[in-house]
Amino acid sequence: MSDVTIRRALLSVSDKTGLVELGQALGARGVELVSTGGTAKALRDAGLSVKDISELTGFPEMMDGRVKTLHPKVHGGLLAVRDNPEHAAAMAEHEIGAIDLVVVNLYPFEATVAKGAERDEVIENIDIGGPSMVRSAAKNHAYVTILTDPADYAGLLAELEAKDGATSYDFRKRLAARAFAATAAYDAMISQWFAFADQQQTFPEMLAITGARREELRYGENPHQRAALYIPKGPHAKGIAQAEQLQGKELSYNNYNDADAALELCAEFRGQDPAVVIVKHANPCGVAQGKTLLEAWQGALACDDVSAFGGIVAVNVPLDGPTAEAICEIFTEVVVAPAADEAARAAFARKKNLRLLITGDLPDPRRSGLAVRPITGGLLVQTRDNGAITLDDLKVVSKRAPTDQELKDCLFAWTVARHVKSNAIVYAKDGVTAGIGAGQMNRRDSSRIAAMKAAEAAEKFGWASARTVGSAVASDAFFPFADGLLAAAEAGATAVIQPGGSMRDAEVIAAADEAGLAMVFTGMRHFRH
Repeated sequence: MSDVTIRRALLSVSDKTGLVELGQALGARGVELVSTGGTAKALRDAGLSVKDISELTGFPEMMDGRVKTLHPKVHGGLLAVRDNPEHAAAMAEHEIGAIDLVVVNLYPFEATVAKGAERDEVIENIDIGGPSMVRSAAKNHAYVTILTDPADYAGLLAELEAKDGATSYDFRKRLAARAFAATAAYDAMISQWFAFADQQQTFPEMLAITGARREELRYGENPHQRAALYIPKGPHAKGIAQAEQLQGKELSYNNYNDADAALELCAEFRGQDPAVVIVKHANPCGVAQGKTLLEAWQGALACDDVSAFGGIVAVNVPLDGPTAEAICEIFTEVVVAPAADEAARAAFARKKNLRLLITGDLPDPRRSGLAVRPITGGLLVQTRDNGAITLDDLKVVSKRAPTDQELKDCLFAWTVARHVKSNAIVYAKDGVTAGIGAGQMNRRDSSRIAAMKAAEAAEKFGWASARTVGSAVASDAFFPFADGLLAAAEAGATAVIQPGGSMRDAEVIAAADEAGLAMVFTGMRHFRH
């Protein structure tokens, strides 16, 4: 394919960024400028000579601008195969001139939805003529150059300078790929709005998912895998992907995954007392609340200081200097916080590889949305696990009712357990996790592992007894047998919170009563696989 000299350009943009400068550069090269509505006005106001689209088509713009570029003299000029004799003859017969460059960006549908516009305004911001021109130009990229993003204007001008007013086939092909991606994303946003916002469908017949690549990562879960971070197009919750990185080397795939797990759990304590979450391999290994952030850090670290090495830390309040200094005493990969004061930033600056992420806020843990997971040959889609319980939702099933403190510990343990991989067991006391058992194939082993970690911590720190003594224990799903509950009792737990619903509930309740445990049912399960 040969170079194509740009002689005529059609410009129709909603985003006027860089438009005048582009028009001036094209005009200086003698390129004929054809334009529509507001774009033509902006170019004329800058002193440029512009032909209205109605002059090209011989047909006026009408219906509030809905019909202006959907015309054979536009699409014929875009789609004609220049070296095809039949196409050339049709162009000559119908006086259709070739269009060599199209500069289009689409109506601001996403911004219109985001500002909460009424339905009629949203519909009016569905672009029809723009995507049609983009697709026509992109299909015929052998002869036509298509730009859909102001960020590409500089690249076009550099290409024209290097090619003496022409563009190469490879350049046009790259831009065509970007153009089709732009229209695909645009249509996907529209279909999502119709499905979710307009029709209130949870699972539409056709699910369109698109994202814009933010960055390529060093590698994936393992060094032989490639990875990238994408940001969803259209309305979406802000989270770890939008965090500002203040320092440290670039984040890896695993860093993002673990930091997201830490942030999601930390968000459960939004607006509450200072809380610290330490995550390793997407599982919390220590969680605590305290009167101060430093106190919370000390409690979270004491739960499992071995696993905390090389972990991810998230906090629910702005980071202060003393807490940052304490965090720096162990090797930490990433710290996530809504903000950090100057003393905290100075402390972390001495650890040049530590990544500090500032979120500005914490996501709403009760927000709605869909969770998507690929499987071989398909996608599993479910609503987010945003269910929650309160004290009023708890059903006391044991002979002994829990004390107020036990209830408080139960709810804290339950909050953590919902973010631990199943089978999950969490011991907690006084707002601090005492032991966490994650991802085991049976609940008894999770109970024992969590208790073992608590016993190791007691021995290491010289405590009189493990913190599981007098603790509450949470199970993310029901105890199918009494053995897991009895393992918790052996560790010294005095209260139990679990969903209930097992065919052996009566057996488990009887075991709790015999052990003197207080037990409450939530009626809600939180598997996390």
